[in-house]
Amino acid sequence: MSQRVGLIGCGVIAHVYVEKLKALPFVDLVACASLREDRAAAFAAKHGIPRQLSVENLLTSDTVDVVLNLTVPLAHHDISRRAIAAGKHVFSEKPLGLDVVQARDLVDSAQAAGVRLGCAPDTFLGAGLQTCRKLVDDGAIGEVVAASAFTQSEGPESWHPGPEMFYQRGAGPLFDMGPYYLTALVVLLGPARRVTSSARITHTIRTISSEARRGETFGVEVPTHVASVVDFASGAVGTVVTSFDVQATRYRWIELYGTEATLAVPDPNTFGGKVQIKRHYRDEWHDVDLTHGNAEQARGIGLADMLWALRSGREHRTNGRLALHVVDLMESAVRASASGQHIELSTTCERPEPLPAGLPDDTFDD
Repeated sequence: MSQRVGLIGCGVIAHVYVEKLKALPFVDLVACASLREDRAAAFAAKHGIPRQLSVENLLTSDTVDVVLNLTVPLAHHDISRRAIAAGKHVFSEKPLGLDVVQARDLVDSAQAAGVRLGCAPDTFLGAGLQTCRKLVDDGAIGEVVAASAFTQSEGPESWHPGPEMFYQRGAGPLFDMGPYYLTALVVLLGPARRVTSSARITHTIRTISSEARRGETFGVEVPTHVASVVDFASGAVGTVVTSFDVQATRYRWIELYGTEATLAVPDPNTFGGKVQIKRHYRDEWHDVDLTHGNAEQARGIGLADMLWALRSGREHRTNGRLALHVVDLMESAVRASASGQHIELSTTCERPEPLPAGLPDDTFDD
C-alpha cells in the first residue's frame, strides 16, 4: 500500500527529492506547499503533483499520511511539530532542529504521538558508505583508532540563488554540511562521547557572486570555520573541520585509520563514490568493489526506508535519535569553542542497522 506524502518547501533540494520519490511504487506524492506560496504552484505544475495547498491545509489534510519537511532550517521545528501534532509521520531535511531542545522535543513528541520521525541525511544508505560500513564491521582495517573528516569550500554564495540562509542560525558549514560527515562517522564508528572545538567568523559580511543577485551583500550570524575533535564511545578519536572560508584544499571527505589499514571513505554528500584501502605506508591504494545498491543520486531513500519500515514495524535507519545525537554534537562543538572546554554529550544513539549487501536499488530488507 502506498503512503500519501505531502511536501512542504519547494526550494532547490525539493526538485532532487521529487525525482526519486516519483519513481518509488510505494510512495504517492499527493500535494505540495511552500512557505513562499508563489513557489508551490510552479513546483506542482513542473512535477505533476496533483494538489497545491497552503501549509496549514497540507498539515491538516486527511489525504496526507506523511509530511516531507524541506523548509529552511529556521522552520524545521515548527513545521515538524505541527505535523506530528496532526498525527502525521514526518521526514525532515537536516538539521532536525536548531538545537538539542528543539530536536529532543520532536523525538519525544513523535514517540508520544505514535508516529515516525526521520531526518536527512540519508546518503549513508548509499552504496559508498554502506560498503565502508561492511568493511569496518568485517574487521577489514582492524580496530579503528582515529578518523578525519574535512568539508571545506569558499561558501555557497557563488552558486546558490539565496545563500543568506546558509549563514543564519541552524546553518553555517557545521550545521549545513556537518550532518553528512558527522552522521557518516556515527554510522561507521558509533555514538560520540564528548567534543571540543575552535570556531571563528572570518567575514562578517558576505557578497553574492551568483548571477541573479551578483554584488548584493548580507550579514553572517554563525561561525564559518569550525575545527573539532570528537571522542567516540568506541575509543576512536575524530578530527572534523567544516569551513566556508577555504579557497582551495587537498583534504577532502573522510578517512578511517585502523590498526591494520586506512580506509578512504567517499564524499558523504553523495551515494556512491570510490572506496579505497591502503594497508601500510609503502603499499598502494586499492579500489574496493561496492557491495551495495543505491550508488546514484537517491535523495529520498531515507524517507523510503522509513515507509518500508512501517510495514514490518522495525526501526527505520534515518531515525530521530540519530539526528538528535548529531544536533547534540554540532551544538556542543559551538559551545566548546565558546567555553574552551570539552563538552560531554547529553545524548547517545544506536548505530543504524546496516543494509544487507547485494539488495537491488530502493530495497531496504531481504
